[in-house]
Amino acid sequence: MQPPADIPDVHETSAVEPQRVPAPRAEAAALAEPEVQAEATAVRAEPVGTFALTEREEQILAFERKWWKHAGSKEQAVRDAFGLSATRYYQLLNGLLDNPAAYEHDPVLIGRLRRLRSARARTRRR
Repeated sequence: MQPPADIPDVHETSAVEPQRVPAPRAEAAALAEPEVQAEATAVRAEPVGTFALTEREEQILAFERKWWKHAGSKEQAVRDAFGLSATRYYQLLNGLLDNPAAYEHDPVLIGRLRRLRSARARTRRR
């Protein structure tokens, strides 16, 4: 049986013309005009995914660094300092624990609070 005419036979000894492979992005940028190249470099120089904490979020982290002997005194201090209920405060704090900017701001505190959150979640699952 003969292969169709448009499909080359793998047993033929004639050389197959190599296909052109597009240039990588770096080479393509080097071939571009200088203004376009400078613009492309400037875009890549910015860190991806950087977010800053708001002043309120930083205050919450500073507040959370303090140690409290009794839960009731902390809840009263939350109401006095932020004007929030304890429930809303802990909702905001829980959101901060998943925020990469908060981890960059204070990795020790965020790590400790994440461990506490995980331990409480494990206890609830049992």
